[in-house]
Amino acid sequence: MKDFQEAHVVVTGMVQGVFFRRSTRDIATFCGLSGFVRNLPGGQVEAVIQGERQEVEKVVAFMREGPPGGVVERISVDWRDPAETYEGFHVRY
Repeated sequence: MKDFQEAHVVVTGMVQGVFFRRSTRDIATFCGLSGFVRNLPGGQVEAVIQGERQEVEKVVAFMREGPPGGVVERISVDWRDPAETYEGFHVRY
Protein backbone atom coordinates (compact mmCIF):
# COMPACT_ATOMS: atom_id res chain seq x y z
CA MET A 1 0.00 0.00 0.00
CA LYS A 2 1.53 3.24 -1.11
CA ASP A 3 -0.21 5.38 1.48
CA PHE A 4 0.28 2.96 4.41
CA GLN A 5 1.49 5.03 7.35
CA GLU A 6 2.05 4.75 11.07
CA ALA A 7 1.44 7.41 13.69
CA HIS A 8 2.84 7.16 17.20
CA VAL A 9 0.61 9.32 19.41
CA VAL A 10 1.02 10.34 23.06
CA VAL A 11 -1.80 12.29 24.71
CA THR A 12 -1.40 14.17 27.98
CA GLY A 13 -4.20 15.50 30.18
CA MET A 14 -7.15 13.92 31.94
CA VAL A 15 -7.15 10.97 29.56
CA GLN A 16 -7.30 7.93 31.83
CA GLY A 17 -10.55 6.70 33.33
CA VAL A 18 -12.70 8.48 30.71
CA PHE A 19 -13.02 5.70 28.09
CA PHE A 20 -10.25 7.24 25.98
CA ARG A 21 -8.71 3.88 25.04
CA ARG A 22 -12.02 2.20 24.25
CA SER A 23 -13.23 5.15 22.18
CA THR A 24 -9.94 5.27 20.27
CA ARG A 25 -10.14 1.51 19.62
CA ASP A 26 -13.74 1.79 18.39
CA ILE A 27 -12.93 4.59 15.93
CA ALA A 28 -9.74 2.90 14.70
CA THR A 29 -11.60 -0.37 14.16
CA PHE A 30 -14.40 1.43 12.30
CA CYS A 31 -11.76 3.04 10.05
CA GLY A 32 -10.18 -0.37 9.32
CA LEU A 33 -6.89 0.43 11.05
CA SER A 34 -4.47 -1.67 13.07
CA GLY A 35 -2.27 -1.02 16.08
CA PHE A 36 -2.89 -0.49 19.78
CA VAL A 37 -3.71 2.03 22.47
CA ARG A 38 -2.65 1.85 26.12
CA ASN A 39 -2.30 3.82 29.31
CA LEU A 40 1.19 4.89 30.34
CA PRO A 41 2.30 4.94 33.98
CA GLY A 42 2.60 8.76 33.96
CA GLY A 43 -1.12 9.23 33.24
CA GLN A 44 -0.80 9.60 29.47
CA VAL A 45 -2.35 7.53 26.69
CA GLU A 46 -0.16 6.12 23.92
CA ALA A 47 -1.29 4.75 20.57
CA VAL A 48 0.36 3.27 17.51
CA ILE A 49 -2.03 3.55 14.57
CA GLN A 50 -1.38 1.98 11.17
CA GLY A 51 -3.19 2.15 7.86
CA GLU A 52 -4.11 4.51 5.07
CA ARG A 53 -2.96 7.99 6.12
CA GLN A 54 -6.36 9.60 5.56
CA GLU A 55 -7.96 7.10 7.95
CA VAL A 56 -5.16 7.37 10.52
CA GLU A 57 -5.64 11.16 10.49
CA LYS A 58 -9.30 10.66 11.46
CA VAL A 59 -8.26 8.82 14.62
CA VAL A 60 -5.57 11.40 15.41
CA ALA A 61 -8.20 14.14 15.02
CA PHE A 62 -10.42 12.33 17.53
CA MET A 63 -7.50 11.97 19.93
CA ARG A 64 -6.89 15.74 19.80
CA GLU A 65 -10.35 16.21 21.39
CA GLY A 66 -10.91 12.95 23.26
CA PRO A 67 -14.18 11.52 24.51
CA PRO A 68 -16.67 13.44 26.66
CA GLY A 69 -15.23 13.76 30.16
CA GLY A 70 -11.64 13.77 28.93
CA VAL A 71 -9.40 16.81 28.78
CA VAL A 72 -6.57 16.80 26.25
CA GLU A 73 -3.82 19.19 27.30
CA ARG A 74 -1.17 18.13 24.81
CA ILE A 75 -0.73 15.64 21.99
CA SER A 76 2.40 14.60 20.15
CA VAL A 77 2.17 12.82 16.82
CA ASP A 78 5.19 11.19 15.21
CA TRP A 79 4.65 9.93 11.66
CA ARG A 80 7.01 7.11 10.78
CA ASP A 81 7.48 4.05 8.61
CA PRO A 82 6.11 0.96 10.40
CA ALA A 83 8.81 -1.17 12.02
CA GLU A 84 6.27 -3.99 12.44
CA THR A 85 2.67 -4.54 11.44
CA TYR A 86 -0.25 -5.32 13.72
CA GLU A 87 -3.35 -7.46 13.22
CA GLY A 88 -6.45 -5.49 14.21
CA PHE A 89 -6.58 -2.66 16.71
CA HIS A 90 -6.44 -3.51 20.42
CA VAL A 91 -6.40 -1.98 23.86
CA ARG A 92 -3.27 -3.07 25.68
CA TYR A 93 -3.28 -3.43 29.45
